[in-house]
Amino acid sequence: MSESSLSYVTHHADGPWQTYLSQVDRVVPYLGHLARWVETLKRPKRALIVDVPIELDDGRVAHFEGFRVQHNMSRGPGKGGVRYHPNVTLEEVMALAAWMSIKNAAVNLPYGGAKGGIRVDPKLLSIKELERMTRRYTSEIGIIIGPHQDIPAPDVNTNPQIMAWMMDTYSMNTGTTATGVVTGKPIHLGGSLGRVKATGRGVFVTGREAARRINLDLDGARVAVQGFGNVGAAAAELFAQAGAKIVAIQDHTGTIVNERGIDMAELMPTLTQYGGVGGFKGADKADDEAFWDVKCDILIPAALEGQVTVERAKRTTAKLVLEGANGPTLPAADDILADRGILVVPDVICNAGGVTVSYFEWVQDFSSFFWTEDEINLRLDKIMVGALKRIWDTADKHQITLRTATFAVACERILTAREERGLYP
Repeated sequence: MSESSLSYVTHHADGPWQTYLSQVDRVVPYLGHLARWVETLKRPKRALIVDVPIELDDGRVAHFEGFRVQHNMSRGPGKGGVRYHPNVTLEEVMALAAWMSIKNAAVNLPYGGAKGGIRVDPKLLSIKELERMTRRYTSEIGIIIGPHQDIPAPDVNTNPQIMAWMMDTYSMNTGTTATGVVTGKPIHLGGSLGRVKATGRGVFVTGREAARRINLDLDGARVAVQGFGNVGAAAAELFAQAGAKIVAIQDHTGTIVNERGIDMAELMPTLTQYGGVGGFKGADKADDEAFWDVKCDILIPAALEGQVTVERAKRTTAKLVLEGANGPTLPAADDILADRGILVVPDVICNAGGVTVSYFEWVQDFSSFFWTEDEINLRLDKIMVGALKRIWDTADKHQITLRTATFAVACERILTAREERGLYP
């Protein structure tokens, strides 16, 4: 049977699941005897679709569609975020879960890949409605999550408060305080220091190492950032501290450009005031599509998947692309970037800082012993640098891109675990 037998997925040529499948196909020649198991990677272990009914504040009953997908759990319990977005689909969640399998294996964390989401625009809900929806969703997926089964975390439009509601709901349903059922929690509920900025920090650390490889001096380097949530903002701040100039930022409120560099200290307070970068007075406003034409050395797509299209890949002036988002580059665009000599540090290693610190949080919850933020950052940096070195060695050995090398390292680990565990029954 082939992947086409997944009849419950709507196939789109540029859809995230097809992007993932094409990435797996490219790595098959480097898997040796493990290639016989590759079909394991082309289908999720478990996909749950749930109805999430809640009573709205005005007394009406609303229904939302929720998902939780566990892609592969050969190496450990599922791990992956939950997103609230009006465009969430089963296909998207499947792809995101699959990328989590690759990401966790690439960094050598003892996890499989999972992901969840609800198709909803959370901005249209009150705080109480958001809480009721979160708690109902948690109860519905409670049959497959748990500290040793599947551990959700924040993703697009979810945050520590939502994780607190999820943890409390699961705990009430199981009759025990299970802090380890989710990560990304508030600090006083078992959350970890350093978690909020961990993904952005990982983008910076891998970007710093990649810049050294291509002899790009960060001091004075021009950086363009798409998406300015936790990931994009944290990465931008760290690059600015290293001497780089943030010359363009785009988020859902607009695009701002300043060739002399956007003052991060001035920008950050205005984010709360305006809900994004669009209202910032210290930069020029630009058309959203013009973002891709801004002269830059480093491009950080940190928004949603599928943003770096063929046309945009042809236009960017970047020397280095750091994928802060999941699946931001379409496969055909990936080829164009490679042909143009533009180095891409792929999402499955570049943005793995978040799940790495989530792993630290999970470990701390089990031991009830917590580390300092300096300890967290030191451990994170060491793991990210070591993982990237292993991937780079693989890329050099086979003369392949960092993305294919990351998949080669990760798929070998996943399929070795699959082979050693065998098939039961």
